[in-house]
Parts: sequence; structure tokens; C-alpha cells
Amino acid sequence: MKRLLNLLRNKYFVVSLAFLVWMVFFDKNDLFSQYQYRHQLSKIKQERDFYEKETVRVHNDLDELKSNKEKLEKFAREKYLMKKDNEDVFVIIKSKDQSEH
Repeated sequence: MKRLLNLLRNKYFVVSLAFLVWMVFFDKNDLFSQYQYRHQLSKIKQERDFYEKETVRVHNDLDELKSNKEKLEKFAREKYLMKKDNEDVFVIIKSKDQSEH
């Protein structure tokens, strides 16, 4: 008990303890905020990795479409429902009830 009283009388210990409590709980960059920042950073890194992979995939698709006329025609027909002048295009859309069975 006497040792605790001596520690509390020591101004350097009290100031250090107050500083530590302030930095851990009350500061703008407290421990909880640091945890949130790290979590947000990891989420942003995952998004960055996803978009980098998507960018590479899209560039590969674009290069393939530029170099291969058949792929370009297939892409235009599937994505944009384009057709030749002498063709008819029928679009079949499944309703949610039919697609679940």
C-alpha cells in the first residue's frame, strides 16, 4: 500500500499515467479509432485487389475483341442484342418462378 502511495506521489508517474489514459481513450486517434482505421484499410485493399483483377480481365477481353472478329460479333449479339439485317432476334427471359425449379 505504501508503495502505491509513493507511486501516486511521483509526479512523473502521474503525468505518464494521465498521458497514457488520454492517448488510449480520449485522443482523436484512440485505440478504437485505430482498429476502425485498420479494418477500413483492409476492406479498401480488398476492393483495390478486386478492381485490379477486373481491370486485367477487361483489358484481356478488349484485346481479344479487337483481334478476333468472331468474338466481337458474338459479344455484340449477346450483350447488345444486335442482329444482321436478314435475322430476327428472340429474347427469352425466365421468370423467377421458373428459374427456381
